Amino acid sequence: MSCVHILDALSQPNDTLWFYCFQIMRFGFPGLENVRSFDDYVLSYDRRNRVAYWVFEHLTKESVASNDAVDRAKCEFTEDSSLHPFFRSNNSDYKGSGFDRGHLAAAGNHRLNQRHVDQTFLLSNMAPQVGRGFNRDSWNTLEKHVRKLTKKYINVYVCTGPLYLPRKEADGKTYVKYQVIGASNVAVPTHFFKVVVGETDSKELEMEAYVMPNQIIQDKTPITVFQVPPESIERAAGLLFFDRISRDKIKKINGREMKS
Repeated sequence: MSCVHILDALSQPNDTLWFYCFQIMRFGFPGLENVRSFDDYVLSYDRRNRVAYWVFEHLTKESVASNDAVDRAKCEFTEDSSLHPFFRSNNSDYKGSGFDRGHLAAAGNHRLNQRHVDQTFLLSNMAPQVGRGFNRDSWNTLEKHVRKLTKKYINVYVCTGPLYLPRKEADGKTYVKYQVIGASNVAVPTHFFKVVVGETDSKELEMEAYVMPNQIIQDKTPITVFQVPPESIERAAGLLFFDRISRDKIKKINGREMKS
């Protein structure tokens, strides 16, 4: 389906799910490869690497509020049956790999009802992440920071995904090299990104962009260390973020005022 056809479909208000998908993707799709829309987030899936290209969320103070009726302990990691079996990751790929099944759309962002949080446990929303020192620590700190932004902004839009960045080896040449795990050869990203746009009460837009290495990060390292120009992520990921926003409409990037 073309971009035009997708946007036309999303504009039809008689379909609640598609209409909400349009709300999540208000400022544009980073790409249109194997797009899947769930009740509370949208995902683009990389069938070759068995990891999403990107996951997109729309957060508000109300949507991230705790609901005592929602129990994360009831959630189970589940194959995404919307994908062809050839291209799915499964739980056996992660077993014994040494990597966590790391959420891209964070479970803590989707606590309005049980179905929403359940859907974040689909394996299409997972990527292999170093556990202690990354997924359970620094990455979790970044996720909590993004949730706290809903206290500052009326709308928070979050795009998260993997990166496979080049590195110079001993022979002086530069390679893109990454591990794969399991019988499905699930790719282990070298880094992960988050690009966030917050909308103020006065409709002003501010952006933050982060890249974190998929490795143990020292405790108490401030997340600001990982802030980068959003353009650097776009080049590395081959994606355009929030392309329906002219950059001169963004008042701040990574806390710095943008020149008019």
